Amino acid sequence: MNNRKKVSDTKIVKSVNKNVRSSTRKLKPILKSIVGKKVDLAIRDLSFSDKRISKDVKKTISSAIANAENNYQYDIDKLIVKEAYCGKQVVMKRFRPRAKGRAAPIIKPYSNLTIILTEKTKQKESHGTKS
Repeated sequence: MNNRKKVSDTKIVKSVNKNVRSSTRKLKPILKSIVGKKVDLAIRDLSFSDKRISKDVKKTISSAIANAENNYQYDIDKLIVKEAYCGKQVVMKRFRPRAKGRAAPIIKPYSNLTIILTEKTKQKESHGTKS
């Protein structure tokens, strides 16, 4: 049984931001909200988001759009966000002085941010019935 969909030569466009100053826990909800949307809607949603990190996500999407337009001559109006995910990068560790000679750790995590765009094409899918 072969249930894999055949990928017709649609090139994926990728943009990676390797130093995002945020934890993956804070990035994931923002990325989940933009997956599957058209790029102009995703950028609009990120513009009105009150999260600090949404500016960096918007910048990465804009970079992916520029890659699509420049490298593959894609139409910007047909681009959608196929995947958006993040991974851990380095963690800077700092210490804050506290009372009685103690120290409290401060953890400053960094993340990788990857956004993959694809061009949405209208295609007919044939649904076969089992007999």
